Amino acid sequence: MQGQARLAAGRTKEGTTAFGRSHTLDLLRGLAIAGVMAIHVSQSFPSHIGAVDFAFMCGWTGVNVFYFVSAMTMCLMWTQRSETNPARKFYIRRFLRIAPLFWLAIPVYLLVNGTGPSANAPNGIGPLQVILTATFLHGFWPDSVNSVVPGDWSIAAEMTFYLVFPLLITAFGARRHLYLALAIVLHLLNVCLFKPWAFALFSAYYGSGNEAFVWTTLHISFLNQLPVFLVGCALFFSLRDGFAKSDAAVFAVFIALSFIADRATGSHEFNYLMINLVLGALVAGCIRLEIRWRPLETLGRNSYSMYLSHFAVICGLSQIWPLADGPVSLLIAYAVTAALSYFVARATWHLVERHAQDLAHRLTSARADRSIIRPTLAATAAGLR
Repeated sequence: MQGQARLAAGRTKEGTTAFGRSHTLDLLRGLAIAGVMAIHVSQSFPSHIGAVDFAFMCGWTGVNVFYFVSAMTMCLMWTQRSETNPARKFYIRRFLRIAPLFWLAIPVYLLVNGTGPSANAPNGIGPLQVILTATFLHGFWPDSVNSVVPGDWSIAAEMTFYLVFPLLITAFGARRHLYLALAIVLHLLNVCLFKPWAFALFSAYYGSGNEAFVWTTLHISFLNQLPVFLVGCALFFSLRDGFAKSDAAVFAVFIALSFIADRATGSHEFNYLMINLVLGALVAGCIRLEIRWRPLETLGRNSYSMYLSHFAVICGLSQIWPLADGPVSLLIAYAVTAALSYFVARATWHLVERHAQDLAHRLTSARADRSIIRPTLAATAAGLR
C-alpha cells in the first residue's frame, strides 16, 4: 500500500491530464479489435487485390496494440488505487475479467472445430490441451496454443503478464528504465538462447515437416511478447512523468543490440521489435493528444468478447456466404462480422461479464476487507486475554 502511495505521489499534472480519462485507451482497444477482425476476415473472404489484402493483413498488429494498452491500463489502475492487499485484489479482478468468458469459449470452439489434427495441433486435441487451456498454461506448450480456442495465444500472454505484473511494479515502481532494461535482457535471452534451443527441442519432438509450426509458436510465446508489455509500462511512466533524453538513449541501445543479435542468430525478431516500437510510439501519441472517436471507443469497451466471438462468426458466415471473393465481398463480410461480434459481446456482457464484474467488486471492496479483518482482530483479542 505504501508502494502504491509512492507511485501515485510521482504523478505530474501533465501525466494526470494524459491518463485522467480512459476514452483514448478505449479508442485504442477499438482500433486493435478492428485490426484483428480485419486480418481474420481477409483470410476467409480475400479480395484477391494485393494492396487491399495486404492492408487487411496488417491488422495482426492489433494484438500488439492490445498489449501496450493492457500494460498501460494495469499501471494506471495500480497507481490510482490505494488499498490493502493490492496484489490479491488485482488477481481477483483480472481473473474474473478474463476467465468466465474464456471458459465459456472452450466448449463452444471444441464443438465448432472438433478435436482432430490441425495446423495448430498436429496430433489433435486431447485432455492435455484442454487442461492447459483452461488453466491458462497453454502458452507454454506448442500444440495447446490456438488449438482449443482460436487466437488464445494472446490471452495466454495476457494472463501470464497479469501473474508477474504486481511483482514487477512493486519492485520497479515508476523507474521506467528498469522496465526497459529488463525488456532488453529478456529479448536478448530469447533471441540468443531460448529460441534456438526450444526450436531444436520441439522440432525433434514433433518430427520433420512441423518446423514452421514450431517456429510460429515460439514467435508468439510469452517470452517473445513480454518485452512489449515492459515497454508499455515504461511508456506509461514516461507519459505520466515526462519524457527525457535518457529514454531515447535506452531505446537506441535496445535497437542496436537487437539488430546485432538478430544478425548473429537469424532469429528474425528484429523486424518484430521495430514494428512494436513504432506501435508503442503511435499508442503514446494517441494518448498524448487525447484522441477520441465514439464508434471506436464503443468497440473498445466490448473488445474482449468481440475478440473471442469473431472467430465463430467468421466460421459461420463462411458456411453460408453467397458472394464470390472480391473487394465488395470482403468489405461486406467485415461489416457483418463486426456487427454480429458486437451484438454477441453485448449479450455476453449481460449474461456473463456483468455478473463476474459484480462478484469481483464484492470480493475486493472495503466491506470485504472489513469482513476479513474482524475475525482476525477477534482472534487476536482472544489470544491477549
